[in-house]
Amino acid sequence: MKSSNQKKNLQPAALVEKTIRLGQGKLSSAGALVINTGKFTGRSPKDRFIVEDAITEHTVDWGDINIPIAKSSFDALYEKMTAYMESCEEVYVRDAAACANPNYQLNVRVFTEYPWQNLFVYNMFLRPTETELETFTADWEVYAFPSVLANVEEHKTRQENFSIINFTEKKIIVGGSAYTGEIKKGIFSALNFILPTENSVLPMHCSANTGANGDTALFFGLSGTGKTTLSNDPERRLIGDDEHGWSKESIFNFEGGCYAKTIDLSPSKEPQIYKAIKFGAMLENIGFEEDGCTVNYADTSITQNTRVSYPIFHIDNIMFKSRGDLPENIFFLTCDAFGVLPPISKLTPEQAMYHFISGYTAKIAGTEDGINEPLATFSACFGAPFLPLHPTKYAEMLGEKVKKGSRRGEGKINVWLINTGWTGGGYGQGARMELSYTRSMIKAALTGKLNKVEFHNHPIFGLAMPKTCPDVPNAVLNPRDTWRNEEEYDTTANKLANLFTENFKQYSDKASAEIVNAGPALV
Repeated sequence: MKSSNQKKNLQPAALVEKTIRLGQGKLSSAGALVINTGKFTGRSPKDRFIVEDAITEHTVDWGDINIPIAKSSFDALYEKMTAYMESCEEVYVRDAAACANPNYQLNVRVFTEYPWQNLFVYNMFLRPTETELETFTADWEVYAFPSVLANVEEHKTRQENFSIINFTEKKIIVGGSAYTGEIKKGIFSALNFILPTENSVLPMHCSANTGANGDTALFFGLSGTGKTTLSNDPERRLIGDDEHGWSKESIFNFEGGCYAKTIDLSPSKEPQIYKAIKFGAMLENIGFEEDGCTVNYADTSITQNTRVSYPIFHIDNIMFKSRGDLPENIFFLTCDAFGVLPPISKLTPEQAMYHFISGYTAKIAGTEDGINEPLATFSACFGAPFLPLHPTKYAEMLGEKVKKGSRRGEGKINVWLINTGWTGGGYGQGARMELSYTRSMIKAALTGKLNKVEFHNHPIFGLAMPKTCPDVPNAVLNPRDTWRNEEEYDTTANKLANLFTENFKQYSDKASAEIVNAGPALV
């Protein structure tokens, strides 16, 4: 591989300038670079492969998520990619790192076809100092070249695009797609294999923040549950917004930046993210107002998955070195469109493992073609597409860490299930839970005020529900009481409980009896 065409570790300004000169992007009125990722505006999970070899054969949880591919196919595509790199006028190289805890840091060298892909890597990963770059040695290499296409018959892929992880050679190759999230999630998937098996570190698809007194909180949740909104709290410092590790000594961010959705973004709803979109940030697949430079965040003409990447230092209220103490509170966020789950409830360690494996939320009618009523959605550990190991492995690690406790205060770790969805009925009958109430409930949990109130259990899900909560009406705390027809609530609750039970059957053969029994009981 020749080095004469390689442009290494260019500054953001140089990458922005090259992108504009190549006609691949433009500046918004706020100074952010705006690009279009082309055919793919999101990840393609069915085209993500893992090389099956001696390391992965008996460890990876093979199936629809972790799709095996032969080493010969990887080798042929890697050879095709490196040959293409030789022909490029310029190849952009970035030395970066993942994991803010130096005990587990992974050095990554990323080769990209386009300068704006390289800017994304600068924004999203940890940035070594000039001194560190002098002795930098890559642990892993990533190659992202959208122009390199697979031959389906020859390479045994599903279609022309591909993302392949090779754990033996410590390489990731991405071709046929320019969607930058494939780079980010490729590294995350690798860490989800490496950290549990080699370091006993739990990798997590969550956001994390820290309070003024040093208490750490984790926020898990699928898209639309409020994870970004609720973790970006002006009274707490942000550790990171998406990917973290839980080691014996700390919670630490995997990344050096944020990759936020921008659909309907506004300065009133998410002021910290809105303010972070300035020079150095990169917007993907957004639309403009009539002036051609002011971003229209409501525009979904290209995709609903509009995104922005920016380095974490664009956020004012961040945690020093992106690390925090062990958590005292964990929040599982769900948008329950059935209106069944309590707005806040406390979980036992066994229930925490069960709901962690379940990873539940619900899509509402109208969000996708063919959805006419709420649709239950389950994603194991709130990040199923990125888990090379069986979900019970991660859940058991979570349970062990919760039982072991925090080092601070009383040493307890509280796990809470937060329903940011519907109350008083399902979608179309009830109403969305007031954001102010949800914030008050989370604040009461964080400040320990909920530790002093009386709880009672949900009859079907067995969740401990507080009878009172500061700044929240008692009437909303028990979901059954908010429905006009309590029998109709019971019918719907049993329906949702059955969906949980059916979904969990795929994991029950490897889950302990304690976890299985922590699920809902039909009445």
